[in-house]
Amino acid sequence: MEALALLMPVWLVALATPGPDTLAVSHAALSGGRRPGLACAAGVATGIAIWAAAALCGLALLFAQAGWLYRIVTLIGAAYLVLLGARMLRAAWNGGDAAAATVAAGGAPAPAKAFRRGLITNLANPKAAALFGSLFAVALPPHPSLVEGATLVLAFAGTCLAWYALLAALLARPRAAIAYRRAARGVNALAGAAFLGFGVRLAWAEAR
Repeated sequence: MEALALLMPVWLVALATPGPDTLAVSHAALSGGRRPGLACAAGVATGIAIWAAAALCGLALLFAQAGWLYRIVTLIGAAYLVLLGARMLRAAWNGGDAAAATVAAGGAPAPAKAFRRGLITNLANPKAAALFGSLFAVALPPHPSLVEGATLVLAFAGTCLAWYALLAALLARPRAAIAYRRAARGVNALAGAAFLGFGVRLAWAEAR
């Protein structure tokens, strides 16, 4: 509990900082409604649980000692974000995307697809492993127990799910959906440019 009390404020600040995860959940909720938004939030939280558990198992230390491995994972993640952004820009250029048309017709994108997008978007940024590794190194003993590790992983993933579920619920409200339908092309263009920018920045930071 002492470690949790020490780490949680830092984690909450990092969680509230907008990034690709925020963008993915926001776009899913706006374009598809509540269920896809919540599914995307669950995907992001699952990614956080994976990174946190991996950091406890020594992945952060492995990345620190094998810089080439961290670089490869980072570049793969950056490529995914760039590809996702390019696809969204192309959809906006062509007059919107299939998700907007589906919503307008009364349906919604499949929650499974939204979950995968949330999960892959989160896993595309290996800096999460470095963050958790540094936090755990400060607050935990060299060999934490299984209960201590599981408690931290569940706490991080749970707060992540709560935060993004709240965001999805707010953006899935009828007024937000109506506004999205009216400006779907512009919203998708902005989202695509943002994903593209995140990917380029991630790759550029690693290439320097």
